[in-house]
Amino acid sequence: MTYLAAFHWGWLLAALLLGFCMGWVAVVHRGQGVSKITARWLAGLAVILVAVALARLVPGRPGYWLDLGLVLFAVYLVGCAIGSWLRDRVVSRHATAA
Repeated sequence: MTYLAAFHWGWLLAALLLGFCMGWVAVVHRGQGVSKITARWLAGLAVILVAVALARLVPGRPGYWLDLGLVLFAVYLVGCAIGSWLRDRVVSRHATAA
């Protein structure tokens, strides 16, 4: 994990910034979400992928790419959460001032 962070710090930073931007925009744009069934399937897929990565069932280069993809996805989601939270704070402060 330390190797991933040290070697791919630029990609991790890019994923964080992209997630921040998408989180900032997501508060403004109210698009259709996925259905509950689709959300459950996606959550199940994510759990399975994390379990496979933790059990080290995928050896070699594909396992490395799986680990890297999961770390990038997690950093992206953290950026989305931060961006949404900050946008909500900015909009709520602006609305109470007006």
